[in-house]
Amino acid sequence: MLLPDRNTVDRLLRHFRAQERTVLDRPCDLSARRRFEDTAYTLCVLMGVRTTREAVLAAERYVTTEEIRNREARPPCRH
Repeated sequence: MLLPDRNTVDRLLRHFRAQERTVLDRPCDLSARRRFEDTAYTLCVLMGVRTTREAVLAAERYVTTEEIRNREARPPCRH
């Protein structure tokens, strides 16, 4: 299975969260809502799931798991 680029997922997830705040602040702004829904759809496609909730959870798990792997792969600091 192909996995999406971690940096792309991380960037898209941050973008989604920012748009989420905008939509909550301005619920009648149809343009903001459309951008938010487009970003949610893209997250769903990248993460291979059907709902926004599943996509956000999968993206957060994917980004966090990669960060942990990267930390564990680094050799310990020697003083």
